[in-house]
Amino acid sequence: MAAVLAVGGCPGGEGQSVLAYWQATVSHRSAASLWGLLPARDGPIDVAADGRGGKAKRFGLCIHRSRSLTAADVRLRQGIPLTTPARTISDLRTATALGRSGSVSRRELRRAIRQANVLGLPIDEESAKDRTRGDLERDFLRVCRRNGLPSPEVNVRIGPHLVDFLWRQQRLVVETDSYLHHRGKAAFQEDRGRDLDLRRRGYEVLRLSERQIDEEPDRVAETLTAILQAEGTVSRTTVG
Repeated sequence: MAAVLAVGGCPGGEGQSVLAYWQATVSHRSAASLWGLLPARDGPIDVAADGRGGKAKRFGLCIHRSRSLTAADVRLRQGIPLTTPARTISDLRTATALGRSGSVSRRELRRAIRQANVLGLPIDEESAKDRTRGDLERDFLRVCRRNGLPSPEVNVRIGPHLVDFLWRQQRLVVETDSYLHHRGKAAFQEDRGRDLDLRRRGYEVLRLSERQIDEEPDRVAETLTAILQAEGTVSRTTVG
C-alpha cells in the first residue's frame, strides 16, 4: 500500500473507480503474489500508473507507465489496489516476451497461469485455454532453433496418439511433460502405455520435463543431437 501511495499520491474523491481513486496499482509480479499466483519474494514492488506522467524513479519500486491501463483492469484485494488476474497475466506475458522490467522466468509464467486456473480466477481467453502447454512447447522449439537442430513436426497423430514432436525420418518422438498434465497415477500409467505402443510401432520416445527444458537446455540439445545422428535406433530414452 505504501508503494501505491508513493506513486499515486493523494487519493481522489468518492464515487471514483479504484484506479481513479488511488491513481496507481500494484501490478506484474507483485500483483501475482497478492493474488496467490506466485510466492512472495524480496525486491522492488511493481506499481503501475497512467503512462502520461509521473514521478522520478523511487528506491524499492519498479514503476510501470501504461497508457492502456483502465479502471476495468484494477480491483481491491485486502484493501490494496492491484491489477486483475487477467491484466496481471497479460502484463507478465508481455514483459517476459519482450525482456522488460517486471518480467519473470517462463517457468514462473506457466506456474502463475496454472495457479490461476486452479484457483478459478478469471484470466484472458487465450490463457484460459491453458496456454501453459503451448508455452512449454514453444520453449522446446526455441532450444531446437538455438542449437541448429532440424525442425520437428508439431502435434502429429501416430495411430491413436497425438504426440508433441516428431522427427519422422529418425522415427523420434519427443513429449514435453508439465506437471499439470502428467500428475497422478492414472496419468503415469497412461503415459507408459502410450510409450509402449509407440515403441511397438517403431518409434523412440524421449520425455522431457518442464525443469529440464528451462534449466538444462544444453543437455537437452546434446541428447537430441546424439539421437538424431544415430538414425534407425529404436529404444526408450529418458533424460534423468
